Amino acid sequence: MPVAVGMIETTGYPAVLAAADAMVKAGRVALMGYESCASGRYVVSIRGPIGEVKQAMAAGIATVEGMPGSAKVESHYLVPNPPENIEAVLPIGYTERSEPFRT
Repeated sequence: MPVAVGMIETTGYPAVLAAADAMVKAGRVALMGYESCASGRYVVSIRGPIGEVKQAMAAGIATVEGMPGSAKVESHYLVPNPPENIEAVLPIGYTERSEPFRT
């Protein structure tokens, strides 16, 4: 099954939390994790079937854009069919903690 990786970068922790929540509810995706990537910016990543990741990403982006205040999507990207060696470099591989939620 073709898989994809999706990442959304937001301003503010509430925004990344809202994006993660919307994404896992909108599609059959696994939340791979989040991390602080700059001053006040966070990135959240998901994996799953390509169509499900596209749907989940759209939901996450729409949720953050609809939030009041200074929350906003700084950037987002979807990688369909990532090469296997990408997991060795980026923190998007399934871990013991994420394995039970693998789609």
